[in-house]
Amino acid sequence: MSKYELVAGLETHVELATKTKIFCGCSTEFGGEPNTHCCPVCIGLPGTLPKLNQKVVEYAVLAGLATHCEISEVSTMARKNYVYPDLSKNYQISQFDMPLCTHGWIELSNGRKIRITRIHIEEDAGKLVHSRGNTYVDYNRGGVPLIEIVSEPDIRSIEEAKEYVEKLQFLMRYIGVSDCRMEEGSMRCDVNVSVRPQGIEKLGTRTEIKNMNSISFITKAMAYEYDRQCDLLDSGEAVTQETLRYNEADECTESMRGKEDADDYRYFPEPDLPTIHVTKDWVDKLRTQLPESPEARRQRWMEKLEISDADVQLLLRYREVADYFDKACDGLKNGKAAASCILGQIFRRMETEADKEAFAPTVPPENLNALLRLLDAGKIRMNLVKSTLEKMLDTGKPYGEFLSEKDLAGVDDSQLTALCREALEKNPKAAEDYRAGKEKAVKSLVGYVMKSTRGRADAQKAEELLLKLMA
Repeated sequence: MSKYELVAGLETHVELATKTKIFCGCSTEFGGEPNTHCCPVCIGLPGTLPKLNQKVVEYAVLAGLATHCEISEVSTMARKNYVYPDLSKNYQISQFDMPLCTHGWIELSNGRKIRITRIHIEEDAGKLVHSRGNTYVDYNRGGVPLIEIVSEPDIRSIEEAKEYVEKLQFLMRYIGVSDCRMEEGSMRCDVNVSVRPQGIEKLGTRTEIKNMNSISFITKAMAYEYDRQCDLLDSGEAVTQETLRYNEADECTESMRGKEDADDYRYFPEPDLPTIHVTKDWVDKLRTQLPESPEARRQRWMEKLEISDADVQLLLRYREVADYFDKACDGLKNGKAAASCILGQIFRRMETEADKEAFAPTVPPENLNALLRLLDAGKIRMNLVKSTLEKMLDTGKPYGEFLSEKDLAGVDDSQLTALCREALEKNPKAAEDYRAGKEKAVKSLVGYVMKSTRGRADAQKAEELLLKLMA
């Protein structure tokens, strides 16, 4: 056991899923030709005035409610002053002493709660592009609305940091305020790391690893930085408070500059924007827009529908999938069949995570529900459900286009007995193999019966009858 304890806190920047930027009407769409999603306001030309996008405040409040924060009735915008090429007006409009959300928490699987100090709104900066020794600036991202979620230094291991980021990412996606695609930069983390001797309460000197856009890199950077700081302390040296970057190629942290404190940014109230007033009635109205919490949904599905924990994890990963599943199994006895159809046949047709995130299959949930009601009523079997669903997914048409009255009539006991006898007559080799001890041979006989009935027979009943006839 190490004689040092890791202490970490995260500042997580989440781009909000608004159609326009925080202070102007420019598009927030990812990509595009450089400097084409810009206007005089978002590049800070003299004489321009910002106008706050109300949807940004709404999404930030939803994020605060989802993370158990207190919502401030009064909050203000501030200017954070620093000079860097990606910030065209040499200050960032953010929040300082009066943020929108405070005192929340995220609960980890070990029962520990990572406290959230604050969630505030701000504008994103542009992007520096380095190529062949030159540096170019693309301001398309400048002015895209962000929330910054700041945790207390409550994280005590790399595993806890990983789970915290994953839960935050999942939650922001689930409530619909961000896609949190780290590979596109719509979720980025600054990781503050310090170490201290085990059993000591006083915090050590922290370093900040900036702009981490991969959970894998976060864990690697934290592991390296923890070891580096432990080595310094073991050799009698002091840890320097500084801002670091993670070098992915060498898998190490590198110094960028001395660590700034709030005083370095010379915060002062933003003179061009009014105070933000959030009424209790509006917050209560927004609270009703939040979906059923993931934990409540998980418990309901596992208890009432008997869905496995592994399947619940997949169904809950994206809000659209979870909503579709709830509609597809509405009123059904067999929720497992709905889960199987979604996670099997429908997911197989979706090539990317983005497809699953958007989740717009050609079969509406109501049509899948209608098909599964036939299964509930015993009119068809699961194999016919699956073959019919494939045709529905191909065409977008309801099951009635593919199932005839004969398909829905079922197979009575006398018909099933006759078909089993026919299977034995037409497949004497399979019957002989079974009697010789090859138990799997009965499956081909069952297959004959199921094919003959287009999946209408009860496969388990057919197998029992075949075994009885071969005894």
